[in-house]
Amino acid sequence: MSLKIGLRNSSLNKRDFSCGKAMLDNYIHFQAGQDIKRKLCVVFVLFEDTVVKGYYTLSNASIAALLVPENIQKKMPKAYEALPVTLLGRLAIDKKFKGQGLGGIQLIDALKRSYEIAGNTLGSIGVVVAPLDDDAVAFYKKFGFISLPDSGKMFLPMPDIAKLGL
Repeated sequence: MSLKIGLRNSSLNKRDFSCGKAMLDNYIHFQAGQDIKRKLCVVFVLFEDTVVKGYYTLSNASIAALLVPENIQKKMPKAYEALPVTLLGRLAIDKKFKGQGLGGIQLIDALKRSYEIAGNTLGSIGVVVAPLDDDAVAFYKKFGFISLPDSGKMFLPMPDIAKLGL
């Protein structure tokens, strides 16, 4: 298998991608290119030859300091009302390739990139996701993400990402 993860580009066949969730399918088909041009996010694509098997997006974000767990809040300056995070905005796998562990491969890649950037290029205390449904919540929990109260978001702190040994 010659799976690769790289930046979304015009040589890849995105046209046939279908994860079964209209919002995620429409994004890769119609919106991703515009978001990239506007510098709203970066889109990484999991592909083999030119077949897109999955994708995810990363961008900068912030969350209210009061949302993060108390043990993290204690380490942050009191003057910070919002804390910088990396947003894993979308993560999808084509339904033809579900059950092959590709979601986990993409998530680990996203966490690794986020950790490396946070250490060298841009401040970020962790990765935040906003799961679409209960299946997504269960998926992220398997990787250690915790729910942030009253936000619909989940969070994985950078020290926990470091422990993954990426």
